[in-house]
Amino acid sequence: MPEYLIAFNDEWVPEHTEQEIGAKGRASRAVLEEMTAAGVFVFSNGALDASSVLCSVTAKDGEPVFSDGPYVESKEHLGGFCVVDVPDDDAARYWAGRLAVALDWPQEVQRFPRRRPDDPGDHTKN
Repeated sequence: MPEYLIAFNDEWVPEHTEQEIGAKGRASRAVLEEMTAAGVFVFSNGALDASSVLCSVTAKDGEPVFSDGPYVESKEHLGGFCVVDVPDDDAARYWAGRLAVALDWPQEVQRFPRRRPDDPGDHTKN
């Protein structure tokens, strides 16, 4: 089955109190538990710390060159994400909709490219 990324941009989320964030966390965890029970959950993380950009990496003469901070100046960054393994776009949209309702902020859905069965990065092989 194809894998999909369901994600939100931190800029889409208005300010919340700690209590509101706690309630959103509980609501989204309930959806993730449903995903797990349905056998579609792969991986998620609720948030990235915008102040924790470790570095940017570029290549020069075949060697990595590390610099502090983001490569480009941007206010936008990934706020949180979930990866699901579902049969089709409609199923991915269903789970994204469940998260959008639970969190009450927009979600974006993107499909990962299908992997060839002989791809060494294919985690579905035993």
